[in-house]
Amino acid sequence: MARSTFPRDRFDDLPADVGRVGAHRAERPRSRGWVVFLWAAVATVLLVIIGIFGVLVASGRISFGSDPEPAPTVSETTAVPIDTSYSVVVLNGTADAGLAGNLRDRIVELGWSGDSVQTGDSDTTDFATTTVYYRGPEDEQAARGLADAIGGAQIAQDGFLQPVDDPNTSDDESAEKRLVVVIGLDRAAAQPTP
Repeated sequence: MARSTFPRDRFDDLPADVGRVGAHRAERPRSRGWVVFLWAAVATVLLVIIGIFGVLVASGRISFGSDPEPAPTVSETTAVPIDTSYSVVVLNGTADAGLAGNLRDRIVELGWSGDSVQTGDSDTTDFATTTVYYRGPEDEQAARGLADAIGGAQIAQDGFLQPVDDPNTSDDESAEKRLVVVIGLDRAAAQPTP
C-alpha cells in the first residue's frame, strides 16, 4: 500500500483482519427535499378532498346505493268550476235564524238563479259541519265546486237524494240535478252577533 502524506491518526492502527474500515455515507441527492414536499402536498390535498366528501355524505347531500328521493313538487290547485245547472236546497242545521237566507243570497251572487235556490230548516239544530250533499258520482264535481265557492264546506254522497220509484212523482222531478247544503254549527259560530 502506498504511504500517504497525511498525519497519522487512530484509524491507521486498526487490525488488518477487520473488514470494515471508515464510515461510508451515500451522497445526498439534490432533489430529495422537493420529493418530500411534493408527497406532503399530495397527501394534504387528498385528505382535504376526503374531508369535504365525508361532510357532504354526513349531511345527506350525497347518498349511495338508493335512488334519490324526488323533490317535492308544488302542484297548482285548480278551482273546480261552478255548475249552475243544478238546483240547490239550503237547510239550516243550527238554532240560529237567518243562516239559510244569508247563504242563499251568497249562492245567488255566485251565479245561480233565484228560482233554483230554495231554503228551509233541517230536522236537527245541532248539525256539526256544513256539508254539500250530492246524488251520484257524476254529481261530485258540481258539489265540490259549490262547496269551494261557499268556502269551508265538506261534500258527501247521500241516499236521501236518490229518486224514489213513486208513481205520483213525475220523471222531470226524479231527473232533476240537485245539491243540498246543510248549514252546520261551524257556520253559526262564525256569524257575527247583532
